[in-house]
Amino acid sequence: MNQSAPSRVLTYALVGLVLLFLILPIVIIIPMSFSDARFLTFPPRVYSTRWYEAFFSNPAWTSAAKTSFLVAVLATVVATPIGVAAAYAITYSSLRVMKLLRLLLMLPLMVPIIIVAIGVFLIYAQTGLLSSVPGLVLADTMLGIPFVVLAVTAGLQSFDHTQEMVARSLGMNRLRAFMTVTLPQIRPSVISGAIFVFISSLDETVVALFISGGEVQTLTKRMFTALRDEIDPTIAAISTLLTVTSFALIMIIGLFQRKAD
Repeated sequence: MNQSAPSRVLTYALVGLVLLFLILPIVIIIPMSFSDARFLTFPPRVYSTRWYEAFFSNPAWTSAAKTSFLVAVLATVVATPIGVAAAYAITYSSLRVMKLLRLLLMLPLMVPIIIVAIGVFLIYAQTGLLSSVPGLVLADTMLGIPFVVLAVTAGLQSFDHTQEMVARSLGMNRLRAFMTVTLPQIRPSVISGAIFVFISSLDETVVALFISGGEVQTLTKRMFTALRDEIDPTIAAISTLLTVTSFALIMIIGLFQRKAD
């Protein structure tokens, strides 16, 4: 049923308002990051890269940034193969337990993040993983696996599984058939899932507030601490850098999905 002209105008107006609401913080924070003022000012009276220079010249900020990127890379490296294997098993196994496995893997997306953070903190307090890089990597891996499972499952559903079966009938074992036939065709989905893991790890704040500290602080944890102590315009510069990084990675996902189509 075709929409009338007033209905279309109302729909477009609502969509436009929602998009404006979503991008308004970005539109404000990016100019603020180039302000020369000592405090957050919008619009800036004088434009400067002062706060970007303050970020890159401050060892505390750069150390936190290195920790965040290291943890994000390691979490991506660990979560991606686990998520791919889980997605493959869930898609092609006929066992009923796989439905339970899918539910368990999706729990980090279903359970409120504060509950997850408290649970991780209690476990780490007993195992000595608090304020450690391995602890952060394990936590971000748990939070990132669902993204890989969802992305790879979607890719496998559009893949003709008979191609792999033919390769196995010609003498290949399951692993070799998967690596040779299946993986090259679902590579865009795998890369998309890996990028989502990286972004989620880089931006993760709540769990990091509970389990990071001392010399092992993520960038988001340090940003939160700085906001509590004082409103430092350096935070606007860091927020802009994180936003640009996330946007660039999302664009890469879009390019891979376009190639897949």
